[in-house]
Amino acid sequence: MDPLPAKRLVLAACRGDVPEGDPLLRWVGELAGIHQRLLGCGEFVPVEVERLRAGLVRDIDLWVARQLPPAPGGARLHTETLGMVIDRLARFSASAHAALAGTVDLELWDAWERLAELAVGYEDLTDEVSSGLRRLPCAQ
Repeated sequence: MDPLPAKRLVLAACRGDVPEGDPLLRWVGELAGIHQRLLGCGEFVPVEVERLRAGLVRDIDLWVARQLPPAPGGARLHTETLGMVIDRLARFSASAHAALAGTVDLELWDAWERLAELAVGYEDLTDEVSSGLRRLPCAQ
């Protein structure tokens, strides 16, 4: 069994469908909830919300580091941690679902296109990390 969840599970967690007992998917759901609340905030993000979001990203990164075996020395380094990628997935998911509630068609298309592209990128990344072809930056 792969230690990293499939993209369909991550996207389901972004919609609030979180299986019990899976800390990573619970954190995904919490990140998605934060991004849903932030949609109406404009540029201003309260400091405590930003701290909570950053803490969830860090929790994901630490959990992932404990789940994966060390990457081989020849594995290429990815530019972002998995927590950062999942945070963007949660943000894009919140935007795409909000777009369904009433924006012009082009905005709707763009929101879903960004989410779809990043979801495929997540899947590719987890496949490469699991197979030892790519490694993630150290969790901080």
